Amino acid sequence: MLASALTNPSTEGRIRSGTFKPLTLSSSFFKQPINQATRISCQVYIMVSEASMFLATDVVKTYSKSTGHDLLVEELKLPAHFKWGTATAALQIEGAIDQDGKGKSIWDTFSHCEPSRTNNENPDIACDHYNRWEEDVDLMANLGAEVYRFSIAWSRIIPLGGRHDHVNEKGIEFYNKLIDRLLDKGIEPVVTLYHWDIPQGVYNRYNAFLNTEEFRADFENYARLCFSRFGDRVKKWVTFNEPYIISIFGYHSGVLAPGHNKKDGFDIKTEPWLVGHTLILSHAAVVKIYHESKPAQDGCISIVLNGHFYEPYDKSKQADVDAAQCRLEFYIGWWGDPIFLGRDYPASMRKQLGSRLPEFTPEDRELLRETAPLNAFYGMNHYSTKYARALQDPPADDDWTGNVAEISENSEGIEIGPASGVLWLRVAPDGFRKLLNWVWDRYHLPIIVTENGCPCSGEEDVNMAIDDKFRQRYTGLYLDAISRAIYDDKVPILGYYAWSLMDNFEWSAGYGPRFGIVHTDFTTMKHIKPSNILIFGGGGPSPEVKVGHLGVVGEEGRNPRWVRPCAYRAPEVWMGIGSFGFIFTQTPF
Repeated sequence: MLASALTNPSTEGRIRSGTFKPLTLSSSFFKQPINQATRISCQVYIMVSEASMFLATDVVKTYSKSTGHDLLVEELKLPAHFKWGTATAALQIEGAIDQDGKGKSIWDTFSHCEPSRTNNENPDIACDHYNRWEEDVDLMANLGAEVYRFSIAWSRIIPLGGRHDHVNEKGIEFYNKLIDRLLDKGIEPVVTLYHWDIPQGVYNRYNAFLNTEEFRADFENYARLCFSRFGDRVKKWVTFNEPYIISIFGYHSGVLAPGHNKKDGFDIKTEPWLVGHTLILSHAAVVKIYHESKPAQDGCISIVLNGHFYEPYDKSKQADVDAAQCRLEFYIGWWGDPIFLGRDYPASMRKQLGSRLPEFTPEDRELLRETAPLNAFYGMNHYSTKYARALQDPPADDDWTGNVAEISENSEGIEIGPASGVLWLRVAPDGFRKLLNWVWDRYHLPIIVTENGCPCSGEEDVNMAIDDKFRQRYTGLYLDAISRAIYDDKVPILGYYAWSLMDNFEWSAGYGPRFGIVHTDFTTMKHIKPSNILIFGGGGPSPEVKVGHLGVVGEEGRNPRWVRPCAYRAPEVWMGIGSFGFIFTQTPF
């Protein structure tokens, strides 16, 4: 289809000087029927020595003529200041768990004491990023990433974790080299201080988050060390990644480290809420510390919160409408209200949890009020949407949901969206757009989508990873939601960081689910197998517009072989700079 479009005289006449590589298309890509109502993303461009230009509508006309389908072309854009990036976490990719003086984290213990808890796999090697960081940064550069969000392994730079423990200079050196190479490649480092891998030494001494004063003091010390050693070059910091997961999955269900659960005798009625309280106050304390040094470092800081969006199970029932709002407050408001608004926990939480929910002291409240306006952005990790159904019986004394059932099908039997490679993640971009609006309306902070992505079934097979239409559509639809939120809803969204750069160790699921935009062969430890990926950046029809594309990593040097434009309705005239591709349609799944 593309080949015929390029030889069309009306198209050919619009191509400026330059050369392009031949590209073979499979008709199976358009195997699903498309009608006039189908919203599509269509941008077509070729590899050139300088900017080349032709009408995307010509290609659409060629496709329409050959298939009999009339395609709708309209513009979909993102602002020029929008930043493309990707994200990882130290525990999930670094490996080298005892190399160069690194200490143990709770995940090193958790994955070895009872291997069944992590699919009989462990992060000892992971993606071997600690020894392959140079080629991994080169990969990001080849993708055109503008931002790389990664975490520092606390136990790599302070092996035992405490404020009186020794600093591991080799660990400091590793992150210095990584940051410097990112900057050399024009990639902005965004650093997360804590992504679930607390030093085992801290946990052994005082149960970590269950001792607010001790943890806060050690975390403040760790943060000061990071600011002093890396802050001259790192200008965007995140304190904690997904405190909800830390609290509920680590201290209630126990499916994540350190594995506290009811069966093993832990107090799951109160522990999650105490852990959350510690995280909130520790975040605020570190934000205050950072802003004391801000004149010298000139950066910004905030936190990353995850959260589904919730639709009422039955929109005609007020109880389910209220349940959806309550679930958002238990999931997101738990953190957002104290951190971003400087006030108490949501009233819905106080009402149900009572004394299980810790109280803020007058000093705590003053700290929260003082630091609330110092958070520079809302870091959003989002993957899916669910239906919320109000439960009729009184809540259990260890309930953490707001007495709400989360389900994937509503009262009419309609599923929230197509299933992905994991049960909990369904494709529901409209919910994503609604969540962007909910967060903006409540907190009035610019949003960075710090994680978004999905795994697809069967991707341990490289050929399945190459033929990756599911992820293409997922990404396209979610970027579509971002663009509409920006331009139609006036929500300020600053960037999109795809999760994840490469397939990695997915916590309790081991190496099963593959979220990577680059395929990883965990047997050979090569990350160069072909896989559909995001190719970040690119030119736009005007200086105010930028784009993103999907593509494939080549066998040699991880260089992209071709790109597949994603998520944008084509402008009337498309400027393609330094890349080539073809139509991507947002057809139903």
